[in-house]
Amino acid sequence: MPLLRTKPWRGLRCRYLAGLLTAILLTGCTDKSSTSYQGYVEGEFVSVASAEGGRLDRLMVARGEQLPANAPLFALEANNETAALRQAEEELNAAQAQLKDLLTGRRRQELEVIRAQLAQATARRKGSSASLTRTESLHKAGIVSQSQLDDTRATAEADAGREVELEGELAVARLTARDEQIKAQRAKVAAARATLDQAAWRLGQKTVTTSGAALLFDTLYREGEWVPAGAPVVRLLPPKNIKVRFFVPEPLLGTLSVGRVVLLHCDGSPAEIPGKITFISTQAEYTPPIIYSNETRAKLLFMIEAHPTATPTALHPGQPVTVRLP
Repeated sequence: MPLLRTKPWRGLRCRYLAGLLTAILLTGCTDKSSTSYQGYVEGEFVSVASAEGGRLDRLMVARGEQLPANAPLFALEANNETAALRQAEEELNAAQAQLKDLLTGRRRQELEVIRAQLAQATARRKGSSASLTRTESLHKAGIVSQSQLDDTRATAEADAGREVELEGELAVARLTARDEQIKAQRAKVAAARATLDQAAWRLGQKTVTTSGAALLFDTLYREGEWVPAGAPVVRLLPPKNIKVRFFVPEPLLGTLSVGRVVLLHCDGSPAEIPGKITFISTQAEYTPPIIYSNETRAKLLFMIEAHPTATPTALHPGQPVTVRLP
């Protein structure tokens, strides 16, 4: 009987020692230099809207598309804005034409008429001047009277004055408008150009594109629906807006810093995704009600945020991940 009792005890003891040895070996093989924590993926979405309202004419994208930069998203009806742009263009053209007219003086045909009149006045002035010379000689000889001499002299002076008048009129016709008129017209041209820029901006707001590469997460309107000004039509998720949130206990908080490298792993991904810590919360998620003892301090959890350093194609908002601190 004692022999029967001894054999099972020896067997149990051997199995216990073998299990203890296995546990020691496994513990020795475990990498204690890295610690893993559970977290989840979060996305900071970008809601894209137009500053102008209107009927949704075209929706050029669908949910789930990976869009490059400057990809067209949607277009609102723009009949009114197109007409306003044409009106602004015509008003600017009219203002510029009027300014050009003020800067060039009279037309060439008008100048030719004044030059012809000046030539006639010059010819008359020469003729009356010669007639005055002859009349003065005849008056000295006593052939003509004083009254005839006075009439001839008056005619010569009138013809000379007419010539001077036309010369002045020709000089004035060559001048541009007054400085204040030109200044006022230039201001009208600037105002018309500003109106054109506003009309072009409003028309440009009717077609919206992406500012950078992004995932089209959702569409909020369908074609034909009225979209108020400022109402988001689509929601985008740029790659840089994907982050991972995880929580660490208070004793580990002092070993972490912004910029530290972390490794992210999600189900179905064969390799870990590198990332960097970008935010460390300054407030605990759980606070004991009485005092910070050694036992309760371990219950304090602090939120950490990390952004992937590579393109996170395998990460999606709400997805659970494992964060490893190498």
